[in-house]
Amino acid sequence: MNYRHAFHAGNHADVLKHVVLLALCDALTSKPSPCFALDTHAGRGLYDLDGNSAQRTNESADGIARLMAEAPRVPAIQRYLTAVRACRQSHGAHAYPGSPWLLAHALRESDRIAACELLPDEAEALKSNFYRDPRVAVHERDGYAGIKALLPPRVDGMKFARGLVLIDPPFEAQLDEFAIALSAIREGLTRWPQGMFALWYPIKQRRALAKFQRSAAALDAKSALQIELLVRPDDSPLRMNGSGLLLLNAPWQFDVQMAPVLQALQAALGEAGASSRCEWLREPA
Repeated sequence: MNYRHAFHAGNHADVLKHVVLLALCDALTSKPSPCFALDTHAGRGLYDLDGNSAQRTNESADGIARLMAEAPRVPAIQRYLTAVRACRQSHGAHAYPGSPWLLAHALRESDRIAACELLPDEAEALKSNFYRDPRVAVHERDGYAGIKALLPPRVDGMKFARGLVLIDPPFEAQLDEFAIALSAIREGLTRWPQGMFALWYPIKQRRALAKFQRSAAALDAKSALQIELLVRPDDSPLRMNGSGLLLLNAPWQFDVQMAPVLQALQAALGEAGASSRCEWLREPA
C-alpha cells in the first residue's frame, strides 16, 4: 500500500469528514466521564498545504480554501473552521489538521486517543507530531487489527465506557475495502457495543454502494446513519465525486444537527448537480 493522504489533505472529503468528527467529539465531551478515540488509519496527523504533495493536486483549493472564503454561519462548520485556524496559529499559515490532530484538539485531558498507522514513515511523522501529548498513543500497525487489539479500550488500568472509532481507509482498487471495513466494524461492535463507529467512504458511482448499504443496515448496532456530500453528479467512475460517513450508534438527534451542515457544505463546495443526504439505514430504537 502506497497511499499518502498528503496529496488529498483539505479536499471536500476531508471537510465533510472533519466537520462530522468534531461534532461527534463535542457530543462525547458534553458528558463528564472520560472517553476514548481510536483512529485506525491516522496518517501523519498534520499536513502542509503548501508542500509538494498537496500542490501537485491542489485539491484543497476546492475544499478548505473555498469553505474558509464562504464561512457559512452554521455552528458545526464554524467549529471546524475555528479548529483549522487554531492549527494554523500553532503550525503555520498553510497547515491542515488531520484527524488525530482534531481529536487531540477537541478531547480533554482525561480522554485518551490511540492512532494506528501502518506505513513506517507516516507513523514516524505521527509520533513526532504527538510525542509531547501523553494522551495520544501511536501504534505502527494495521488499523483493522488495532480494532481487535485495542477494544474494549483500557488505558493505564482505566476502562472507557464511551468513545469513538474512526475508520478512514484508503479504498485502493485492489481491495474490497467495504467488506474488510464492515467485518472490522462487526468485530468492534462485539467488543465495544456502546462505542460509536464512523466509517468514511468515497463515492464514484452510487450503484456500487447498494450492497454496502444493505450490509451496513444489518450490523448489530443501535442505529446506522448515512451522511453523504456529492460535490458533483455521481456519473464518473474515474474520480471521487463525493464521500460519505456511515455512523453506528450516532448521538441522539445527530441527523437533525447535520441537516443544515450538509446544506451549507453543498452550497459552498458543490458544482452544478451537487447533492447531499442524511438518512437512517437503521433508525434508533
